[in-house]
Amino acid sequence: MTRQRVLFVTTDPLTEAMPGPAIRAWQLASQLASHHEVKLVSSVACTRSHPDMEVGVADGAAVAALCDWMTMVVGPGSLIDRYPCIESSDKPVVVDIYDPYHLENLAGQSRSVEETDAVVRRLNGIVNKDLARGDFFLCASERQRDFWLGSLTALGRVNARTHEGDEGLSRLVAVVPFGVPATPPVRVGSGLDTVLPKGSRRWPIVLWGGGVYDWFDPLTLLRAVHSLREELPGIFLVFMGMGHPNPQIPEMAVATELRQLAADLGMGPDAVAFNRSWVPFEERGAVLLDADIGATTNLDHLEARFSFRTRMLDYLWAGLPTVATAGDVLSELVAAEGVGVAVAPGDVAAVADGLRQMATSPPGTDAVRAVAARFHWDRVVAPLLEYCDDPWRANDRLVMGTSALGTRRPVLPGLGASRTASRTASSGARLASGIARGFARVRRAT
Repeated sequence: MTRQRVLFVTTDPLTEAMPGPAIRAWQLASQLASHHEVKLVSSVACTRSHPDMEVGVADGAAVAALCDWMTMVVGPGSLIDRYPCIESSDKPVVVDIYDPYHLENLAGQSRSVEETDAVVRRLNGIVNKDLARGDFFLCASERQRDFWLGSLTALGRVNARTHEGDEGLSRLVAVVPFGVPATPPVRVGSGLDTVLPKGSRRWPIVLWGGGVYDWFDPLTLLRAVHSLREELPGIFLVFMGMGHPNPQIPEMAVATELRQLAADLGMGPDAVAFNRSWVPFEERGAVLLDADIGATTNLDHLEARFSFRTRMLDYLWAGLPTVATAGDVLSELVAAEGVGVAVAPGDVAAVADGLRQMATSPPGTDAVRAVAARFHWDRVVAPLLEYCDDPWRANDRLVMGTSALGTRRPVLPGLGASRTASRTASSGARLASGIARGFARVRRAT
């Protein structure tokens, strides 16, 4: 194994408070740093440090300089659009497409159809740049993998070259789920002390574990908690974050709707808390340990089917039972394992029933954490670590560029190029001959 120089990029802040994509970059890069030389950079902000790798902020010029240093790069969706130097590089490129953000933006509640269409078209173009250039792609589930293989097929990346010797295309797209630490959460920080009403015990405490975004449905959860207040007078709902720690992402319309609905229902600070500031990364464990039930509800939306709800993994990590909207892979998992309840979208009564069940007959903490153990970071990183140990260029990119009819590129020795140059040239000749025969058949048919 050759020790690689890995540039790891995130487009979210590496600060005290980190959103899911930044946490994922931090954890995966940390795992790689035990084996390779890693530099993790944010395009937004960085206040963190790490004993095993360099961490910092890098603008486009800094990334261009790092392109000369690196032997390979790992980055999120939009990597190629942001950094033209990476697109033109002949070095291996890993694109982490675990977050299909173009689907999220179809749920633009505060935008007109025309505005949403313009946004999604632009994002589709950005996504396609990543899919055209990447040598290896990471996604979060087998369902996502099917989705991304379809997208890659539409762009011509599923072809005879990528298929040859890799019929399952595991060298093109691999499943690397979001993960959780191998050690259980501990109490660091004040937990929920600052948001719980003073002088009275609250039970059950229902936790919404992340931000409030337009493709979610916190309104149904709020109504369900309201419906239980007579039966469970101590029930209390906490929204862990109302916005996003990335200053480039504004608070969304549904957050305003949520506060207004709480006022309309007469749910004040004795019933619900809206935590405006994002909980620091190292202190989220105390918040989770103070809760009794984790909850996440979403709209009946395309985004939900291909999502991978990172907040649900945090619930599992803390041993919390979960009430979630059905339809995504993690809600199906918690229901199948008996550590949570999955309900139909928008069904207030079903959410209330699920909360009641998880409060009065919860699964054991050990059973919940046993499910979480499948997602320990040191386990889920395996396909990426295998790639970094012996990186390769995708066969179609290695030989012909972005498409099968693109500009020829030279074979790069020592990067998983399993075919000789002569065999590659022979394959190219066969491909050109096949195309010529195809055109001839078309001419005869017309």
